Parts: sequence; structure tokens; C-alpha cells
Amino acid sequence: MEEGKDEETNMVKKLTKAGKIHAEIMEEAVKLIKPDTKLYDVAEYIENRTRELGGEVAFPCNISINDIAAHYTPFYGDEKAFSENDVVKLDVGVHVDGYIADGAITIDLSSSYNDLKKASEDALHTVIKEIVPPMNIGDMGAIIQEVIESYGYKPISNLSGHVMEQYVLHSGISIPNIKEKSKDYIDVGDIVAIEPFATDGFGQVVDGSEKYIFKYITSRPVRLPSARKILKIIEKKYPYLPFAERWLANEDPKYKAGLRNLMSSGCLYGYPSLIEKNRGMVSQSEHTVLITENGAKIITKK
Repeated sequence: MEEGKDEETNMVKKLTKAGKIHAEIMEEAVKLIKPDTKLYDVAEYIENRTRELGGEVAFPCNISINDIAAHYTPFYGDEKAFSENDVVKLDVGVHVDGYIADGAITIDLSSSYNDLKKASEDALHTVIKEIVPPMNIGDMGAIIQEVIESYGYKPISNLSGHVMEQYVLHSGISIPNIKEKSKDYIDVGDIVAIEPFATDGFGQVVDGSEKYIFKYITSRPVRLPSARKILKIIEKKYPYLPFAERWLANEDPKYKAGLRNLMSSGCLYGYPSLIEKNRGMVSQSEHTVLITENGAKIITKK
């Protein structure tokens, strides 16, 4: 019994440390996101700063602009820069020994989408306040939907939050952004990333053609020498959590062909960028919370 208690205390300490690092990074990153700054430079800064502060990168820094809702990270040599009309979603993951703090904010450089930004923020804060464990995830989705719709926008129905475990970003239970019937509950001890997305578009995302984030699935025989070399690196460095294409750029000059070979062989999963179906503008707000007997404790804030 005592051993289980020690494990729980240890988990909370590591999760709390990850959350404090996350909050510090987000505070710094907001100041970097301005017109003419390259996305690549911001992503590299955030990931390097994560390690400097004593954490590890839980997934590549996501910088998704305007109608791109999620899963865009700069590629090696990416020259894209922010413009004064951009609505930027910055989604960052920090882990300490596999305990993950996952959080996102929206930065409206255009100053034209304040209500859209507020819709996702208000939905997040409202649902967190309403959590009483055990809580049905469909009821959580209903709260998120009601708040976002009260601003005149739509929640994105096919994106969701997620329960996390050590070294596992998505452990099986998703937190919907719309009302739905479900038999799943979150309860005391769960680590939950809640992330409302709001849009002035259709309310769903579709897969884009770009894939710059990958996840290791399994080892299989592969044809290309570059693929075999990269697979060994991935198995050693990124066996559990997602990684970025650009992290492999210095490992082998033929890394792109190697990645394609590994995907076609079923060794890797590639995450497509997710784009609003009607090219609507998208905002996102996300916190990681630890469910306690007294409700939800926000991890990703100072």
C-alpha cells in the first residue's frame, strides 16, 4: 500500500515539474510569435528550451496557422514566417520521465478574431471548473459545445482531448468537443488533456497532404539502407512518443526517402496536418489537468 502511495507521489512531482516547465516556455514563446519570425526558429527555440529547463520534448512543437487546426510542425529548411494576419495555434508537450504536460494557446496576430480565441478559452476554463469525478466524457463535450456555440462559432467535432499515461499521449479515452453519448468516464488519478477547438467554418477537419510528425509503430524488414539506419535511430531515441522529420535531417542525407520507405513498410505512422473542412479560421485552447477528489487541478500553469 505504501509503495503505491510513493509511486503516486512520484508521478505527481514529475507531472508538476513538467507543467511548470511548460508554463515557463509558453510565457517565453508568446513573445517570439510576431510577423516575419520564422516558424522553424520558434519551434527549435521551444524544443531546446524544454531541455534546458530540465524536461524532454513530448511531441514536436505544433505551430498551426489559420485554417490548419493541428499537426503542423516546421520541416527541415522551412522558410515559412508569421504574417500580421495570422491566427496561430501553439501546441507544446513537455515530459519528465514520461509524465506529460500538454497545452496550447491561440495568438491572434491579426487582432480580428478575439471572440474566436475567447470561445475556445472560455470553453476550456468552464469545463475544467465543472469537473466532478467520476465525470462522463459526453457531458464534458456538451459543456464545451454549449460555450463555443454561445459565441456564435462551431466546435470541431472530430478533434478531441485525451487521457494520458506515462509515455502514452493517447491512452484510449478521448474527451469530445461536442455532446455525445458515452459510457466512458474520467476519474481520480487520471491525467487529462482537454483541448476545445472553435471555428467559423464547417466544424470538422480533413487530412492535409503534409506529414512532418511521425510515430514509431513496429520493426519490419526494410529495403533501403537509409531506412534501416533511420529505423535504428528511431528505435533508440523515439520509441514511444512522436518525433519530427527535421530531427532526423542530420542523421542521413537520404532521410526523406528512408522515412517514406518506413511508412510504406508499416514501421511508422505519419500524422497529416489537419485542415478545417471549409477552410474556416480555427482557435485552440488546451490544459493538462490531474483529476483529484476535489475536481481538476491544472498542471500547465504557474
